[in-house]
Amino acid sequence: MTNLEKLLSVIKGKHVYIQTHNYPDQDALASAFGLSALLKGMGKDSTICYSGQIDKLNTQMMVELISIPVCKGEALPMTERDEILLVDSQEGNMNVKKFPGKIIACIDHHPIQNTENYLFYDIRSDIGSCSSIIGNYFLENGIEPEEPVATALAYGIKMDTANLTRNVSEMDVEIFYYLFDKVEQEKLNELEGSSLRKEDLNAYKEAITNLKIYGRLGIVRIGNDYSEAILGSISDFLLSLSELDITVVYAYRVGGLKFSVRSQTALVDAGKAIKSALRGIGDGGGHAVMAAGFIPELYGETVIADMSALVEQRLILYVQKKLVDT
Repeated sequence: MTNLEKLLSVIKGKHVYIQTHNYPDQDALASAFGLSALLKGMGKDSTICYSGQIDKLNTQMMVELISIPVCKGEALPMTERDEILLVDSQEGNMNVKKFPGKIIACIDHHPIQNTENYLFYDIRSDIGSCSSIIGNYFLENGIEPEEPVATALAYGIKMDTANLTRNVSEMDVEIFYYLFDKVEQEKLNELEGSSLRKEDLNAYKEAITNLKIYGRLGIVRIGNDYSEAILGSISDFLLSLSELDITVVYAYRVGGLKFSVRSQTALVDAGKAIKSALRGIGDGGGHAVMAAGFIPELYGETVIADMSALVEQRLILYVQKKLVDT
């Protein structure tokens, strides 16, 4: 049996919910859209849902240009009898809201966590994009993706692997090649040309002004309520500095501190670094080159400042120890 056939074997109802992580990015939405199309071809209806908001310009444009049907989970008539499939996320993560339905399956490309509650899971942390896993479902089952689906999946792969340069695997390259002649190139080009708003430039200005450098580590806190997408974009931007191998960008957001971490040295695993720094106070994780974290329910400037200082100090010590030990 293929993985798609295994997944279908555990779905009992005629309709399922496909849930992404909160504040979904291009890879999450593309994966959900592709999986929804596969299920439709197999006689299963589905609804793509998420919590939070879609807050990056080119992600919003992706939803509009490709016509991805996606809903806020809180507005859906979901009950405990409904089945949920997770994509680009895993149960128990702080960035996955618990909805009333029962999570029965998970398809993801992040480091594997607790899998005992899934009836089916396909978690491959060596793959750069969840869209590649879904694209492989099309390929190995001999199903031709329609143009909108192929465009979304190709875009998801490009964005999560930084144009096939970050955390990329042979499968990412193979699936992108497989999808390439099926995409609507004009829409793909339009999406790639629209990633920033004018107001986003303020975040870059704050990052440049407030950046603190500790050896090969750069840390900066920017203003409140910037999107997760901007945090990640600034992390990537700062990593282009020749003086830095590891970057941490964070901001106060949705009642807590949100962190974005990047590493381009094999000596420091970004996912392990932020998980260690947030132990006991929040949660974090991700890939060796790209990770995120969150400390919830922080209120008052003194509390926020004290927690910021604690996490920064933990990160500095963690990185220094890794660099010295190796």
